[in-house]
Amino acid sequence: MAGFFRRLFSLGSAEAHSIIDKLEDPVKMTEQGIRDLKKDLDEAMHNFAEVKAVAIKAERDMEKSKNASLDWERKAMSLLQQGQSGKLDKEKSDRLATEALSRKDESNKQYLVAKQSGENQNQAVQTLQKNIESLKSKIQQYENELVTLKARAKTAVATSKINKQLSGIDSSGTVALLERMKEKVEAEENLALAYGDMNEINISVEDEIDQALLSDGSEQPQSSQSDELAALKSKMGIQ
Repeated sequence: MAGFFRRLFSLGSAEAHSIIDKLEDPVKMTEQGIRDLKKDLDEAMHNFAEVKAVAIKAERDMEKSKNASLDWERKAMSLLQQGQSGKLDKEKSDRLATEALSRKDESNKQYLVAKQSGENQNQAVQTLQKNIESLKSKIQQYENELVTLKARAKTAVATSKINKQLSGIDSSGTVALLERMKEKVEAEENLALAYGDMNEINISVEDEIDQALLSDGSEQPQSSQSDELAALKSKMGIQ
């Protein structure tokens, strides 16, 4: 029983593959493949835009952190100068300058984080850009090949039809019909000749005599022709 079901499954699978092969039109399948590649390209372009936006933000954060670091350093220097000149209590100027330098350190850390993020995003941007260019190239390649594929498919179908007709594998029976009609006409011609021969065989002696007499009486030669006939007989010694 198990063997029966295995054979049944194999048969069903073979028929399914046969149906799939018939449904797989090369031109239509190629067109669908190109549409799928274009869909992938749209998604890749969307991802590229998102990654590019993150990379731009990282660059701006980097610039912002760098400027903030420089600004905190200038503020620390200004506080120290005021403490040195007496405009500000020295202890206070040192404390505030220390706080400014602490902010500078935080800005430097933010700068390094933004820099690392920017480098990662720029690397991702370059990778995506290469993939997009490769995908565009493939789409262009397959679109160019599709034009040739359509022409080849039409040629193949026409050639297959002609070859089937010439080899006698004519599904419509047109060639076979024409051959039969030609043979039928030849048979009719042969039959007509046969009937003609039979008519000559079936003529009796009496009919031949009647035909000879009828022919002799209906066509009288002219006088000049009679004279020529008599002269020819005399020349040949015929009485």
